[in-house]
Amino acid sequence: MAAPSAASPRSVSPTASTLAVAIALAAVYLIWGSTYLGIRFALEGGWPALLGVSGGRMLFAGMLLYAVLRLRGVAPPTRAQWPTLAVLGALMMFVGNGAVVVAEKTVSSGLAAIAIASMPLWMGLFGAMAGRHPSRGEWLGIAIGFAGVLWLNAGSSLSAQPLGLVLLLIAPIAWAFGSVWSRGRDLPSPFMAAAAQMLVGGVLLVALGLITGERLPTAPTAHGTAWLAYLAIFGSIVGFGAYLWLLDHVRPALASSYAYVNPPIAVLLGAWLGGERFGLHDLGALALILCGVIAIARAKSRGDAPVAVTPREANDA
Repeated sequence: MAAPSAASPRSVSPTASTLAVAIALAAVYLIWGSTYLGIRFALEGGWPALLGVSGGRMLFAGMLLYAVLRLRGVAPPTRAQWPTLAVLGALMMFVGNGAVVVAEKTVSSGLAAIAIASMPLWMGLFGAMAGRHPSRGEWLGIAIGFAGVLWLNAGSSLSAQPLGLVLLLIAPIAWAFGSVWSRGRDLPSPFMAAAAQMLVGGVLLVALGLITGERLPTAPTAHGTAWLAYLAIFGSIVGFGAYLWLLDHVRPALASSYAYVNPPIAVLLGAWLGGERFGLHDLGALALILCGVIAIARAKSRGDAPVAVTPREANDA
């Protein structure tokens, strides 16, 4: 799972060329869509889930990004910002990303991507609980999407893997809650916030891996190691950088379109390169979830009137 913590509001730059936007979108779609299969291949290559594929990879990416940013003169997080970053790192990196990686020990990469596609639905629900009332169109999308989630969990091959099912329910909930909780809080620049969260999450995941008895492999396969490097460099840094660039240059609805493009790409790559097979039940659930996510995105892009807005919320908008 790859996505930033809630980014601060930005003005859209009009200077981006169509080609640049297309390249950035392709990077986000293809790189983030391929990370699910990358996780599976890294696990099969002998790398442990917590010490290597999740925690080790995240710690390396966080350290590299933090060092590059400091060399470029970007200010580090302040003492007051670190507690917020620690909470976000624990929710989104430790629980969100870590749960997906552990789940893929028993669940196919495509099925994991289908389950994680529910993240925008949880964000809409938590936003409503926080007082940001969704519009009627968003409520419709949430209802449709959750019907797909129930369908997926009720009868697909995911139900035969109890641990994987639970982890793939927890992961998008933790990620969505962290995203909603972070809004309006004091955070450093987006790249520095990402680096700090990866550092926190990486330390927690590595610690958990050591506690649970994981050890680094003595002879991991070259194939698995190559995919682990791909996840660290491209999944954690390049893909994230492309997403942040998009937030600065296009409408948020287009930048966040990865939420309904990544799952089909993950399913296709899993079937093509990983030999994964999906039944009509799984694909039907995916279609229903994506219909809900698309309905939410369309409602937001149209600016549908909210169901109810208090004066305080109107001032906050």
